[in-house]
Amino acid sequence: MECENYISKIKQLEKENRILQKKLERSEIDRAKLENTNRNKESLLKQVICGLQEYQVILEKKSDDLETTLKDLSLTQHQLVEVKKMAALGALVAGVAHEINTPVGTSITLASTLADATHSLLKLVASGNLKKSSLSRYLEIASEVSSLILSNLRRAGELVHSFKQVAVDQSSSEKRDFKVKEYIEEVILSISPQLKYSLCKVFITGNDLTHIYSYPGALAQVITNLVNNSITHAYLPNKTGDINIDIQQNGEQVIIQYSDDGIGIDQQIFDRIFEPFFTTAREKGGTGLGLHITYNLVTQKLQGSIKCESEVNKGTIFILTLPSSITS
Repeated sequence: MECENYISKIKQLEKENRILQKKLERSEIDRAKLENTNRNKESLLKQVICGLQEYQVILEKKSDDLETTLKDLSLTQHQLVEVKKMAALGALVAGVAHEINTPVGTSITLASTLADATHSLLKLVASGNLKKSSLSRYLEIASEVSSLILSNLRRAGELVHSFKQVAVDQSSSEKRDFKVKEYIEEVILSISPQLKYSLCKVFITGNDLTHIYSYPGALAQVITNLVNNSITHAYLPNKTGDINIDIQQNGEQVIIQYSDDGIGIDQQIFDRIFEPFFTTAREKGGTGLGLHITYNLVTQKLQGSIKCESEVNKGTIFILTLPSSITS
């Protein structure tokens, strides 16, 4: 009986041993699988880390490339602004030179007429044949010619004064205190040759005493760009137009409202007018930089803001809000 019990226990132990052996085998298999999985995970992790490192190197390079590109774009923008400024200055020089030529040429002709009349009078005096009628005629000529010479030379003097001030301001970056309306009048006078051929008239209204401590050259370029923009885009060929510039003081701000009565801006392109190189008049020589430079000058150099309002066939308004004094 005891033998049978031992045999039964041995069988039971053998059975349990087989079960444990199978469990051990499964555990070994699971352990091997786990080790293999861990190795795969470790390998995958290394690949991910290597990939991330490669991406980091690529991103750093792209970041450096982007920074270089931004610097190049900034330099290019600065150069374009300078080119535009010098082109405007060159056009200003050519226009003023042409405009001054008229009163100066007229004055030379009048002076020659007066010299001839004076020479004739001297001959009569020397011969003793001077008559009262001859003297009266000479005095009439001298009076009329002197008045015309003075008027023409004053006109030339005004152009030279305006050109000198505006040209100096546009070629320098100095701040100074100046009366806004008076200075804008000088700017408009300096570009009057361009206006003459455009059939546009400019009317300047507002407070004569409003002054500002800012960059006059930047403001001159803004006004010039706005006028050129109106001439190029707002009016059809051979169409007359009125441009109005109003200056008002509002506390510590100066409000300059520029408006024309041209064809206005189509709403489909309205949101793009300040974009660089965007123009609807490339066939007329438009570069698409005028309003872009204007926006940058107003918002950065003059530390103000510019807003545009327009309606097709009812004209366009630009509202410039500038601080009455800038600190940098």
